[in-house]
Amino acid sequence: MLTRRTIAAIALTLSALALGGCQTTTSGGAVGAERRQLLLVSSAELDKLAAQSYDKLKSDAATGGTLNTDATMLRRVRAIAARIQPQTRVFRPDAPGWNWEVNVIGSDELNAYCMPGGRIMFYAGLIRRLGLTDDEIAIVMGHEIAHALREHSREQVSQAIAAQAAIGAGASLFGLGQISADIASIAYQTLIATRFSRTDESEADRIGLELAARAGYAPRAGISLWKKMMSASGGGRPPEFLSSHPAEANRVRQIEALLPIVVPLYEAARRSR
Repeated sequence: MLTRRTIAAIALTLSALALGGCQTTTSGGAVGAERRQLLLVSSAELDKLAAQSYDKLKSDAATGGTLNTDATMLRRVRAIAARIQPQTRVFRPDAPGWNWEVNVIGSDELNAYCMPGGRIMFYAGLIRRLGLTDDEIAIVMGHEIAHALREHSREQVSQAIAAQAAIGAGASLFGLGQISADIASIAYQTLIATRFSRTDESEADRIGLELAARAGYAPRAGISLWKKMMSASGGGRPPEFLSSHPAEANRVRQIEALLPIVVPLYEAARRSR
């Protein structure tokens, strides 16, 4: 049972960590995606771990004969990414200069992600099985890039570290030595799991929709995309990379509410092309 002294130590630890680490990684953009974040790990530290994880995934896929096996699909996905990447400057001025990389794994899995630093991986099954249009691919890609812009993985790692600090507070005077030693393990597991909270997912939906619109992709495709997602799940559990996500119906409602904001951005982008 926790004593009052231990509870007080936990509260004091969390308060100190929160005060020291609360900041934000992006501007709000037209969609107003603004929130303070707990960020206790440096971007550089997590980027290094992300690069290692991504390289291992590519190596395993290459060994298994599934990396970039469809040249037409690869060109298609990379072309969409090339149009979205410059738009990231709206949220982060440094983002267009990231070492962006886009690859496709030839798997039937319904999956896609963007690791910290702009490392994107699409799974062929997501495009083939759902019959995604370029606009729908852009909505997915914008969403995944938004996770990287907002550094949701870094935030998750920070939250895990804060939790460990709280648990360990009663054992020693805020002994962070072991916590520091565990950062790499926590980060790796977070990057591989790529499961985000509902708050993170709603932010990524908002930012991703704006990114796609600014790149000249129809934001209404977000609605057709989610209808396909709901059909693929058969009314049951959504695809794995959508676990812990808001209900599909709620996401459609959010897209509909944002259309008056993002459609003009889309129309302006189309006129300028």
